[in-house]
Amino acid sequence: MSKPVGIAIAGLGGYALYEDALERGMARLEAQGHIVHNYYDPAQKHQRFAGTDANRLAQLNAAAADPDVQVVIALRGSYGVSRLLPFIDYRKMADSGKLFVGYSDFTAFQTALYRETGRISFSGPMMCDDFIRDDPVDYTLDQFWSCLRGPVHHVRGMGEGNPLVDIEGPIWGGNLAMLAHVAGTPYLQPLERGILFLEDIAEHPYRVERMILQLLYAGVLEGQQAIVLGDFSGYKLAPADNGYNFDTMVAFLRERLPMPVLTGLPFGHIKSRCTIPFGAAAHLRSDPAGFDLTLSGYPTL
Repeated sequence: MSKPVGIAIAGLGGYALYEDALERGMARLEAQGHIVHNYYDPAQKHQRFAGTDANRLAQLNAAAADPDVQVVIALRGSYGVSRLLPFIDYRKMADSGKLFVGYSDFTAFQTALYRETGRISFSGPMMCDDFIRDDPVDYTLDQFWSCLRGPVHHVRGMGEGNPLVDIEGPIWGGNLAMLAHVAGTPYLQPLERGILFLEDIAEHPYRVERMILQLLYAGVLEGQQAIVLGDFSGYKLAPADNGYNFDTMVAFLRERLPMPVLTGLPFGHIKSRCTIPFGAAAHLRSDPAGFDLTLSGYPTL
């Protein structure tokens, strides 16, 4: 059996919608031999958040300071990290040695942490709802533990019409709306010669295109070697789209952008999700049958 891991739960964004499910999720982790340190208190939830701004910042600080914790997992996404960005002590986060994990709204924490310290974090599962499901997804959890235990991690992607690619560089990215949100701020520094991965939920293809063009016009995409698109589901097309859909949007990006654009990364607001260390060394190899990401050079358990 693997060595028990001290896992902290910190609510940086939205609150847990189902408190009983959260309890079951924590109990499941404990039954697997891990030690759970929950810094989220449902009684402290505030409006749509897992606490006031001060309370959520305190949860993060307490999790980072706990000597018995190795992994800090975000409670949930939604919205909230943006409010905390100016008040986070990123050097304290990096020096804690903790492995910080989350996605969606959590992307802003990852970009700021890397910009300020160069510390690698993990785009991966959150307590709600990856660890609280009645039917946990093996792929998602296997990816999570495999990545954190390292030292090398593999992700396979499947997409039609992908270009031939064989490149190496640091991988970074996450939620497209959050990256567009922090573009041009002190909380984002694009990784040089990077491989950028993107995902989002309930964003119409024209909004996806618009945000990617925003990154292009803001200089964020300058020097990037490739863009790898994950899941972009949850939107609705309308008669006014007149044939404009996700595929035509991707075709436009491939014509306009100066780097290859790949599709089929199993990452996003979906049940079956890979884990990607933000800032790790990556080797991306693509052929018509799919692509492989080999990730290394990141902190592990």
